[in-house]
Amino acid sequence: MTALPSPAGPVAAVPSPAEDRADDRADDRAESERLAAGFVRGDEESFALVYHRWAALVYSLAARSLGDAREAEDVAQQTFLAAWRGRHGYHAVRGPLPGWLVGIARRKIADAHAARSRRTELASAHAAREGSGVPGPAERPEAALDRVLVTQELRKLPPVQRHILRLAFFDDLTHVQIAERTGLPLGTVKSHARRAILRIRRSVTENSALVE
Repeated sequence: MTALPSPAGPVAAVPSPAEDRADDRADDRAESERLAAGFVRGDEESFALVYHRWAALVYSLAARSLGDAREAEDVAQQTFLAAWRGRHGYHAVRGPLPGWLVGIARRKIADAHAARSRRTELASAHAAREGSGVPGPAERPEAALDRVLVTQELRKLPPVQRHILRLAFFDDLTHVQIAERTGLPLGTVKSHARRAILRIRRSVTENSALVE
């Protein structure tokens, strides 16, 4: 009698957990390389996927270093904007895309710490002068009046110009950084800043002349 085949059929080889993990890593690496290639070509869909995939990584690095959620969000946005603008500087042979993004993030985090330090130093110096009740050695007697006038004129500016000047003088941002943060074209930022400064300077000069 001819033997019948087993109902279970031939026994298939079952991949081991280690093989599954290796396959997952290979798939993940291939997907990362595909996204990186599209990103460098300037494909906006690839950029959106890159942001979706690694924004949390960049944000967590910034949040741990800065300890401030708002600053961390700013750093994350600045990191991906800088990466998009400088995407042609990325070369896969030098390392994977996430590592390149982390490098940009670290520079942006360092910039945020430096800006924070400058703001702290300015605030401390101002507090020391106010506490002593004596003008600084290089301060003119009418400098206090100038500060009052500047503050008053700042309040009179259109909201956009006021916001740009606050970012420039209180957050110590460059015109390029202000354009990145606000989404305004760089030329528009420069134009607003120039008009606002000229308006304040003219008003301060006119008011100072009245009290002489």
